Amino acid sequence: MKQYFSLFDFSQKVNYKTEILAGLTVAMTMIPESLSFAILAGFPPLVGLYAAFIMGLVTAIFGGRPGLVSGGAGATVIVLIALMKSHGLDYVFAAVALAGVIQILIGVFKLGKFIRLVPQPVMFGFVNGLAVVIFMSQLEQFKTVINGESVWLSGNPLYIMLGLVALTIGIVLGFPKISKAIPASLVAIMVVFGLVLVFGIETKTVADIASVSGGFPPFHIPNIPLNLETFQLILPYGLIMACVGLTEGLLTLNLVDEITGTKGNGNRECVAQGSANILNGFFFGMGGCPMIAQTLVNLSAGSRARLSGIVAALTILCIVLFGAPVIEKLPMAALTGVMIMVAIGTFEWISFRIINKMPKHDIFVGITVAVITILLHNLALAVLIGVIISALVFAWESAKRIRAKKYIDERGVKHYEIFGPLFFGSTTAFAEKFDVLNDPVEIVIDFKESKIADMSAIDAVNKITERYAKAGKKVYLRYLSEDCQQLLHNAKGIIEVNIIEDPTYKVVSN
Repeated sequence: MKQYFSLFDFSQKVNYKTEILAGLTVAMTMIPESLSFAILAGFPPLVGLYAAFIMGLVTAIFGGRPGLVSGGAGATVIVLIALMKSHGLDYVFAAVALAGVIQILIGVFKLGKFIRLVPQPVMFGFVNGLAVVIFMSQLEQFKTVINGESVWLSGNPLYIMLGLVALTIGIVLGFPKISKAIPASLVAIMVVFGLVLVFGIETKTVADIASVSGGFPPFHIPNIPLNLETFQLILPYGLIMACVGLTEGLLTLNLVDEITGTKGNGNRECVAQGSANILNGFFFGMGGCPMIAQTLVNLSAGSRARLSGIVAALTILCIVLFGAPVIEKLPMAALTGVMIMVAIGTFEWISFRIINKMPKHDIFVGITVAVITILLHNLALAVLIGVIISALVFAWESAKRIRAKKYIDERGVKHYEIFGPLFFGSTTAFAEKFDVLNDPVEIVIDFKESKIADMSAIDAVNKITERYAKAGKKVYLRYLSEDCQQLLHNAKGIIEVNIIEDPTYKVVSN
């Protein structure tokens, strides 16, 4: 029997043994994160495991590239916390399904490429804010409920919790120096789990939060009113979740592309994510997106095909069906330690090293995005605001670059050579370049080093020609590119322009 076979892609050879082991490893590292994120959001833990299974299986089979691992990720779950608190789980499922529909539409209309519009400072702020949110959420595990009130642990329970968390972190940091064959987070969980069982240590476990025992994901139609008011309520959450999931997913896809030296399909990944989230909404899952940490674990284990993702998803389902009694005994301290290390690993520490080399506006954007993420737990809004600020700064800086070189030729015609883009931000500066009263009767505006970019620019050009026309003077527009001429042509009826072909140069007269 050959060592290699092909799965879903007959152009690719797959190592059976490597893919199976990688999938098992990914499953073991995904379970604590899925549980922790579900608990963080106030969902039943089983909802997190169902999401890990559904997202993992669907995207492994139909996703944009092999090796990418999806599950119930914190980036998307955090978006839903407010909806969960205000309206409950059924509204969350409806929002997840709606997010899936939006993601499919984005993939079908090939809009995934717009991820390129997210500047690096925005991503720094986004990732750093997410890391802080994950870390802060772990502090809840150091509380207990007494007489219906949440209070901080104290005495022996606190010391035991701190000790087990510290041990988990120590193993995660130290074990890679001994071996990298097994994920350090998995080893840490197993070691802490074993100590708690062997020595009978009294500490908070998953069972203290909720039961994870279950069967196959049940079909469940969200019990919500089907009206416009409901749609208006869940639409912002669905839209935000869709955008956050695709942002994280497409960035992770690009990362895998760089690591493997291959090219994934972003639009196909959008459709796969959307399909998985629709299934989540109707099969009791909290939804999700590609997970950077698990993807890196998968790649480091040698996986380069889809089989490992399928194995990971099926392993999680088997644990839900048959392994609940064991999973419920997992100490929360172990999960907390792993999540703290996830937060530390997520944080872009390089942003501190390069902050003194960044422009001030980029620093402001990064900090703003991080603060919004931390305070509002709204990652998509934070990214959107960051992109808007970056775009406005770019527009302002570009507007200041428009210049005009002026001279009069031997025929007495005055030339204005424009440098820099003419768009809504630079129209005022553009208009100030001209001396209508003192200019000769013929003027040439040269756009060889410039470009008419939008309707504001067209209007600015029209107003200049009108001012010269009222003064009895004629304006020629020279070296207009074909797209600029088309823009002017399309504006007919809004402004009066005539395009005239000239043997020497392109002329537009007004």
